[in-house]
Amino acid sequence: SAMQPSLDNTVQNGYPLLEQTGTRFVGVIFMEFLIAFVVGGLICVVGQLLIDFTKLTPARILVLFVTLGVFLTAVGLYEPLVNFAGAGATVPLTGFGYTLAKGTMEAVESLGFLGAFTGGVTAAAAGIGAAVFFGYIAALCAKPSDKG
Repeated sequence: SAMQPSLDNTVQNGYPLLEQTGTRFVGVIFMEFLIAFVVGGLICVVGQLLIDFTKLTPARILVLFVTLGVFLTAVGLYEPLVNFAGAGATVPLTGFGYTLAKGTMEAVESLGFLGAFTGGVTAAAAGIGAAVFFGYIAALCAKPSDKG
């Protein structure tokens, strides 16, 4: 059921109600964006440092980040980061690992052993579908040519 706003100026679940407008509301949104930007940026800085100072290929770093997201979710460390940073933690590659792990855990709870095979892909289906769709649109708009 949808949360019904009360008539007083209170905050529920950390979010201001519809009656709260003005600078306080803008400040809350600004802080959410700032936290997401900083956390997402720090995750990307780690990736850039791995590219610059190791001999890991970008493909190995991609796999490392996704696997790290799965591992941190499994041990219960990534969920608090997602709750704190929102999109700053779910958009980078570690967030994809988080989505796979969380979907798998939920599917195992409801479907049992079969959920281990279906949960991750089901949870990430929208993101995977969007990536394929927008990749296709970009390919239609781009003019392919050799770089040589």
